[in-house]
Amino acid sequence: MSQTARRHTEENMYSCTQCQKRFSSRSVLSEHKNIHRGKYKCTECGKCCGSSRDLATHRRSHSGEKPFECTVCTKRFTQVGHLVAHSRIHSGEKPYKCHVCDKAFSRSGVLNTHMRVHTGDKPYKCSLCNQCFSQRSNLQQHERRIHSNRRPYHCPYCGKLFTIKIELKYHIRIHTDTKPYSCRHCSDCFTTLYQLKRHLLKSHNEGTWFTCDICQQQFITRSNLKKHSLRHHEDVKPYVCSECPKRFCKATELRSHHLVH
Repeated sequence: MSQTARRHTEENMYSCTQCQKRFSSRSVLSEHKNIHRGKYKCTECGKCCGSSRDLATHRRSHSGEKPFECTVCTKRFTQVGHLVAHSRIHSGEKPYKCHVCDKAFSRSGVLNTHMRVHTGDKPYKCSLCNQCFSQRSNLQQHERRIHSNRRPYHCPYCGKLFTIKIELKYHIRIHTDTKPYSCRHCSDCFTTLYQLKRHLLKSHNEGTWFTCDICQQQFITRSNLKKHSLRHHEDVKPYVCSECPKRFCKATELRSHHLVH
C-alpha cells in the first residue's frame, strides 16, 4: 500500500463497533451512533437519523418538500448540499482529487469509496456468502438481488416490481420522459449518468475509455471492465447458486439461473 493510500485510511480511524463504518473524527462517529441507538427516529417510517437536523431533512421525503431548485434543469432537492453536488453535473466541476492516481470526482463520498481501490479495503461483508464489498450500498443491493425474492418497490404507472429503489427511480423516467443529465457541449439530455458519459466519450471525445488488456475491448466505466475481465478467468466467478454448486460472473446470470430451481 502506498504512503498516500495509507494516510487516507488513517484519516478515517474512528470505527463504529456495530457496523464497522469508519469516520474521520470522534464527533462524526458519535453522531453516527445515534442511528443505532434510535435517538432520532422518524414516526412515519421508523428510519433512525444521526441528529435532529438529519431527521428534519428526512421528514421532507414524506411531505414532498424540496425547497432547493437547480437553475439549469429545475430539478429540486431536500438539502442544499444535494443541490450543490448535483450542479457539478452541469458545470463539470470535480473538486475532489485522488492523490494516488489524480482521478477527480464531484462528490467527496465518491472519492472516499474510490480510495478503496488503492487500499484494497472492502469493509462490508455478506453474512450469507461471505462476499465482501467496498460500499454498503453494494452489499445491500447484493443481499436483495441474490439472497432475497422480495421486490418491495412497484412502479405506479405499470406495476412492475423492483428489488431496489434506484432501479425503480430509473424505470419511472421511462414513463415521465425525465432526462436530468444534460451535455455541456450540445443540447442533448439523458436519462442516466451512464448515458451521458457514453455520449461525452463517443460524441465529444471527453473522458477515458477503459480497455481490456487481453482482448482490447473498450468500456465506458471501470466497473463494466471488471465484470468483463471475469470472462477471461474461469476460476473467478463470485456469484454462487444457493441451490447447487454452479457459479456465475454476473448477478444477472445468477438470477436467471435461479429460475431453473
